[in-house]
Amino acid sequence: MTDTADAAPRRTGSCLCGQVRYSVPAEPLTTAVCHCRDCQKQAGSALSVLAVFPRDAVQFEGVLSCFRGQGSSGKAVLRHFCGQCGSPIYSDSDTMAERGILAIKAGTLDDVGDLQPAVHYWASSRQTWLPLPDGGTVKNQE
Repeated sequence: MTDTADAAPRRTGSCLCGQVRYSVPAEPLTTAVCHCRDCQKQAGSALSVLAVFPRDAVQFEGVLSCFRGQGSSGKAVLRHFCGQCGSPIYSDSDTMAERGILAIKAGTLDDVGDLQPAVHYWASSRQTWLPLPDGGTVKNQE
């Protein structure tokens, strides 16, 4: 008998060195952009693109390291990354756990061509040289 969850379309992703790999449902629940300073520092960029998936549907292989920090909201944020190459893989928090979701760093997905961000968080912290696209939702908090 085939488990329907295993038969569902999946997409894959990995860290830069390939030590950490994962599999997620083909379609994220949503895709968001975070402009908070913590995401900027972790990504080493102006923003972080996050694809949100049901946490119980994400399957990891390999060893992840974790940094526990305090987000711009004042709440704890767990940032999971590859301890070998440093690639950020996903972010987690108590709020996300309560909602049953994980925020995968979209840049680690093997195929990102179809992702379209639906919301921009912490837009008040965005780099001023980065214009926000028309459409979508803009929030200045988590």
